[in-house]
This record gives sequence, structure tokens and C-alpha cells, in this order.
Amino acid sequence: MYRNKYRLIVPFLIPSILLYITFVLYPYGRAMYISLTQWRGLSKPPVFIGLENFSKMLGDSNFWNALGNNAFYIVSLPIFTIGLALFFAFVLTQGARFARLYRITFFFPQVMSMVAIGVLWSFIYHPTIGFLNSFLKLIGMSNPPVWLGNPDYVLTALSGVAVWQAVGFFMVLFIAAMESIPATYYEAAMIDGASQWHIFWNITIPLIWGTIQTALIFIMIEATSMFTITQTMTEGGPSRGSEVLSTYLYHEAFINSNFGYGTAIAVALFFLTLFISVILTRLLRRESLEF
Repeated sequence: MYRNKYRLIVPFLIPSILLYITFVLYPYGRAMYISLTQWRGLSKPPVFIGLENFSKMLGDSNFWNALGNNAFYIVSLPIFTIGLALFFAFVLTQGARFARLYRITFFFPQVMSMVAIGVLWSFIYHPTIGFLNSFLKLIGMSNPPVWLGNPDYVLTALSGVAVWQAVGFFMVLFIAAMESIPATYYEAAMIDGASQWHIFWNITIPLIWGTIQTALIFIMIEATSMFTITQTMTEGGPSRGSEVLSTYLYHEAFINSNFGYGTAIAVALFFLTLFISVILTRLLRRESLEF
């Protein structure tokens, strides 16, 4: 019986396995090999140099600067994105007026191209004709910041764009999870005299914890990348003030034609993302609650 079952299943699995090997495993393996070579791209065959690229990385100040900028996003994006998404989701599930309109409005950035978002916010942040600085001047600030031209402000400016773009998606995700919680739980808590804060913290959060865990992993993965927004708005500038690992590897590989070193940075970024995902999964693991 079992043999007949496997004879039926295996022929359907083989095409998927071949596609997975061709488009996932082989590129990963090829990237691992290229990271151990010195290669200028399409000109000459790669020259195997072992771990020299990774050794170079340890003493590369630009690499550590990019990693530090990624660390800023890893800390800031989850706090503001998940925090705002939870707040808006809870408010909109409490019978707020025009709740459906707010959902559409907050979710709208998700349907926009990231490149279009980068261009749009580049105009908003423009030091002379941008909406933000024009508004700041209108309310009395005589010398507003040059948001994308000052290393002291550029990371904050880009993280603001990332939060604006992502918060609507996670808000909708949390709304779906909250609306699946039986209303009797909230009614019982209100009868017992619980405040809205206690209801949110002691009922809503534990019952949607699995969704929050998934959202945190997603936003952490985005924080380790931040490629499209950074490349579109600043290209890593000014003075590498917004350089992240993804833009640094792009510049090394496609601008400096140093594909071996660029791929080594990509491999390091891959293992960093994998490490953060595993650690986060373990730290946030809780016993699942059924309702």
C-alpha cells in the first residue's frame, strides 16, 4: 500500500525538486564558491583564494560602517513598525468610524513600487522645495535639516520611509488576527472592570503572539536588507552615512567589478539574516494559546 502511494507521489515531486535545485540550491552553492575567489566578472575565470575575502572583510572599515547602519535599522524598524501597526490595528478593531477607509489608506503604500516610494520621499525630503522642510519653515523653523544630505539625519529619514511603507501591511495582518479572537473574551474582561490597556496587554497580545512573532521576523529580514530605499534615495551617501551591507556589496560587485569580495559580503549578509531569524524565533517562542 505504502509503495503504491510513494509511486504516485514521487513523479509529482521530481519536477519541483529539480526546479528547487536549479533555482535555489545551485545559486547558493555557486555564490559560496564565488565568495572564495577573486573574480572581476565576465572577463577571466575565478581564481580560488580561499578565505582571503572574508579576512579582508574583518579589516574593512566600510564593511563595519555598513553593518552598524544595518544594526540601527534592526533596532529601530521593529520598534516603530510593529508598535504603530499594533496600535492602529487595535484602534480600528474597536469600532472606530471610517475604519475601512483607514485600512485602505494605511495599506496603500504596499501596492506602490519601492522605487516609486523612494523617488516620492526624495522630493518630500528635498531641502528647498520638499514638503517637509516647507512645513517646518511654515511653523517657524528657520533652518530645517538637510535630511538626505547630512549623515546625522539620513538614517532616521530612511527609517521613517521604511516604517511608512511597511506599517500598513502589518496593521492588516494584526487586524485579521485580532478579529479572529472571540468577542466573549473582551466582554468578560470588561465586565470584570479591565481597562482597555489591560485588555490589550493581557488578552490581545497573548492571543496574537504567533502573528507578532512572524511579523518581527519579516521586519528583521527587511532591516538586514534596506537595499531599494537606500539605493534609490541616497546610493549609500552622504559619505557612506546610509551605506548598508546590501548596497555595499552592490557597489563592490557591479561598480568596482569586484565580484568575489561582493559575493563574500552577500554570504556574510545571508548568514547574518539566518542567525537573527533563528535567535529571534527562539527568543520569542511561547506556548501557543488556543481559543
